[in-house]
Amino acid sequence: MNSMWVYITGAVIALIALIAIYDICQKRHAILRNFPVIGHFRYILEMIGPELRQYIVTNNDEERPFSRDQRRWVYASSKKENDYFGFGSDNEMEAVDNYWIIKHAAFPYPGDLTAAGTSLPAYQIPCAKVMGAAMGRRKAFRPNSVINVSAMSYGALSHAAIEAINMGCKISGALHNTGEGGVSSFHLKGGGDLIYQVGTGYFGCRDDHGRFDLDRLAEKVEKHPSIRAIEIKLSQGAKPGVGGFLPGAKVTKEIAQARGIQPGKDCASPSGHSAFRNVDEMLDLVESIAERTGLPVGIKSAVGELDFWKQLAQKMSDKNRGVDFITIDGGEGGTGAAPLVFSDHVALPFNLGFARVYKEFASLGLQERIVFIGAGKLGFGERALLGFALGCDLIAVAREAMLSIGCIQAQRCHTQHCPTGVATHQPWLVRGLDPTLKSIRLANYVAALRKELLRLSWSCGVSHPGWVTLDHFELLQSNYVSRTPDEIFGYKPGYGLPSREDCNATEALMKATIAFKMIK
Repeated sequence: MNSMWVYITGAVIALIALIAIYDICQKRHAILRNFPVIGHFRYILEMIGPELRQYIVTNNDEERPFSRDQRRWVYASSKKENDYFGFGSDNEMEAVDNYWIIKHAAFPYPGDLTAAGTSLPAYQIPCAKVMGAAMGRRKAFRPNSVINVSAMSYGALSHAAIEAINMGCKISGALHNTGEGGVSSFHLKGGGDLIYQVGTGYFGCRDDHGRFDLDRLAEKVEKHPSIRAIEIKLSQGAKPGVGGFLPGAKVTKEIAQARGIQPGKDCASPSGHSAFRNVDEMLDLVESIAERTGLPVGIKSAVGELDFWKQLAQKMSDKNRGVDFITIDGGEGGTGAAPLVFSDHVALPFNLGFARVYKEFASLGLQERIVFIGAGKLGFGERALLGFALGCDLIAVAREAMLSIGCIQAQRCHTQHCPTGVATHQPWLVRGLDPTLKSIRLANYVAALRKELLRLSWSCGVSHPGWVTLDHFELLQSNYVSRTPDEIFGYKPGYGLPSREDCNATEALMKATIAFKMIK
């Protein structure tokens, strides 16, 4: 009898050892690679989660910042698994305040997602506007994808995560924003096009005293032709009005080289820019950068007081100076760590902030000259489509991109203990994230979101999400009350519609470039 138990125990130990070896050697799942054997419990619990949650814990829409339904859709889409949901909606549409409904057309646009087509990237939707054309920039271009990856620095994210994102952007045809940490070697490995973000620390384009250096920026742009645009960051949704901070423990030699700082020392960004102090000076800097590099130059900001935006629109009305694009980040955005009060109470949420800014420029007839980019939890079909209806030309996703490459919303971004290797620099955790495999998942997610936008736009009777208007939406409130978006935001019909020339050009581009098969 004892020998039997010894045999059984030995067999169990051998099986566990084999599972552990397999988990350590495989590269598809970062959790299993970093936490062999015990990591399987996470997937088992995930598998039986719907049954458990039906009686205990939370429902599919309660978790924050992203609900279980939202995360499940990203995970399934990135892995090319079934992203459908069964048995109808579990949302109480008539009992919940502020529930958006998309009003489909009786006669949908006759698009065909099953049409033949094998070229990459998949479900390509080009931008309705040419970035930089209105101001005559030498290197103006039309972004290939309306879905792009928002600013996340190397430093906040691991080198493997940055590499995976850039490779995924190359595959999907999306733009990759560097974040304020500068251009690292990992931003260049994948060959994806970049938006170089210039923050208050001027990382990668600063002199020895930390001041902005136009010569160094121009040198960087000339050296790396994958840089397609320059974004000056005024603030971000996670911590508007507060500079970024990277502790010395995370400032590796590679990070220091990309940023132009000393390794091992705390890296703090100022709260404001030293290269300009008012709107006039900012526009002068924008024009000097654009003249020197030839690239489109824009700004990124969360929205607080409106006087800045009124001044900017007024200054741009003479058409001699101006930004080529404006990225609006919602107060609900943010990928890294931040003071709780700033995350929860500073800056307007995206819908309100964007609408107020857009109206300032549209009231002066400037909306067609500027490419508007929206950011802040917009990485889902209905939220992205509402962004387009409000006036966005492009959507930038950040945390959704993190989810697609393995993030499980553990909320350990600020601790160096991210279990999936996305937001840490601990080698044993980073090794779990294989950039080649995860890049495909990001590309699949981008393609899946573009597919959702195509299906939604076509169901509204238009061919491109840029043609969707606020008339296609209605806001449900409790007690059978609803409001139309123009009541909420004060928009007039036609706001957000590109010119007819842009419509024709973009539709022709779509017919030539849409690929109707998901990336393998």
